[in-house]
Amino acid sequence: MPDPAARDAAEEASAFSHPAVAPDASAAYGAHPDHVVDFYAPRDGRTGVPLVVALHGGAWRAAYDRRHLTPFVDFLARRGFAVASVEYRRGGDGEGVAGRWPDTFDDVAAALDAVAGLAAEHLPQADPRRLVLTGHSAGGHLALWAAARHVLPAGSPWRLPAPPALRGVVALAPIAHFERAAELDVCGGATTQLLGGEADFKARAAFADPAVLLPTGIATTVVQGRADIVVPPAVAEAYVDAAARAGETVGFTLLEDVGHFPLIDPAADACAVVAEEIAQLAW
Repeated sequence: MPDPAARDAAEEASAFSHPAVAPDASAAYGAHPDHVVDFYAPRDGRTGVPLVVALHGGAWRAAYDRRHLTPFVDFLARRGFAVASVEYRRGGDGEGVAGRWPDTFDDVAAALDAVAGLAAEHLPQADPRRLVLTGHSAGGHLALWAAARHVLPAGSPWRLPAPPALRGVVALAPIAHFERAAELDVCGGATTQLLGGEADFKARAAFADPAVLLPTGIATTVVQGRADIVVPPAVAEAYVDAAARAGETVGFTLLEDVGHFPLIDPAADACAVVAEEIAQLAW
């Protein structure tokens, strides 16, 4: 059996070995430099194709931006999807701090509210009526959260009056259950940092934790590697269990002998599984 840390390092190196892929177009959804959406047209030239909105991971930390997801985004474009890759504010006042409260959530909400209109202008091949959200790791959390805005507590500035117009969500190794992630110290306490620290954790989790924003009524699939040591399967399992207790069925694809990074690595078989899961919802 391979050493888990060595395996994870090799998988990360493979995923990050691909050159960044430039978008076909970009557009701003706000005034901050991080308020950007990159658009990738389907490589087969078709029109009227599903629009996949992708949210990158990186523990909501500033060191990781959307560039590392571009090979995966390009992979989806080569599979016939139109893709919108969203940037958002990350980091914080301290080096290595995860996320900004409330800025990270402000940005994702604003981007999702704007993306259909921006796509109409910059990605005319896309059919926004066939919209699927996907995201990896911290981006998987944000995808689940964005699909749950209509069940946010009353008074939340991000709450939608009705469910978003989505075909569904495919969350990849998502940080989907904050209590379980905190117990396991996922990504060095990133969930606690995202919410501003332990003093604010419980109150803010009610507005940010997908595991308490259930049921959504949105078709949802989680794809997870069983060998993942970055965001262990126990986090996704806790989310799926919470959904079941809320009366909602969440699809759960658990891949054997797969860690955290193959899900977004075009060289890995797991990436093709992800594309198929997206297609199942998109079409």
